[in-house]
Amino acid sequence: MQTSGLLSVIIPCYNEKNHIQEIIEKVLESPVSDKEIIIVDDYSTDGTREVLERDIKPLVQKIIYHEKNSGKGAALRTGIKAATGDVVIIQDADLEYDPMEYPLVVQPIFDNKADVVFGSRFLKGSNFGGYRMNKLANKGLTFLSNIFTGLRITDMETCYKAFKREIIQSIEIEENRFGFEPEVTAKTAKLKCRIIEVPISYYPRSKEEGKKIGFKDGLRALYCIVKYSKNKKNKG
Repeated sequence: MQTSGLLSVIIPCYNEKNHIQEIIEKVLESPVSDKEIIIVDDYSTDGTREVLERDIKPLVQKIIYHEKNSGKGAALRTGIKAATGDVVIIQDADLEYDPMEYPLVVQPIFDNKADVVFGSRFLKGSNFGGYRMNKLANKGLTFLSNIFTGLRITDMETCYKAFKREIIQSIEIEENRFGFEPEVTAKTAKLKCRIIEVPISYYPRSKEEGKKIGFKDGLRALYCIVKYSKNKKNKG
């Protein structure tokens, strides 16, 4: 796929020694010809840093190391600040989302048909390989988010969110952990920009395989939906 600009791929990473090389290979193979890959290692302690330095550093544009573990939101804040592309997409370091689907998510922005694109796991045409309770929880959080933001989206908690760079860099990200999703959704909604959804695939991993988000993060998401939907201006 030939886009009309540069795509910045932001990859937050924490203790992903067993997966990081495979996901980087998939990102490199993704059908977007012009991209910069920015990895933010959030103080991994399982050997991930050694893999990054030894095997991955020559393959990507930037690796940034946190000196303490601060959470996914903090890693994204660092990566977004470092991005120089025309469009920015978030990519988790696990294997739940398929980089081969980048064109679905980013092309509407490159074509100037949208300012922000959410890759939905629940739209018609998507492929949700997850658990029923996970699906219900995500749909419930999205429903509440829509009530507070006025949006009509189907998947607020999706990882695959793409933004015009100037939009995401204008938003002050406050959440350090998984509250990033409801926070950035609420703050994007306030900007009154063009937000669309496209169907994507999803292949979840279990706790045994390294899934990090849990029940407490769901409660935090509820809090963030209310907090960031209040009349609070963004930075920029």
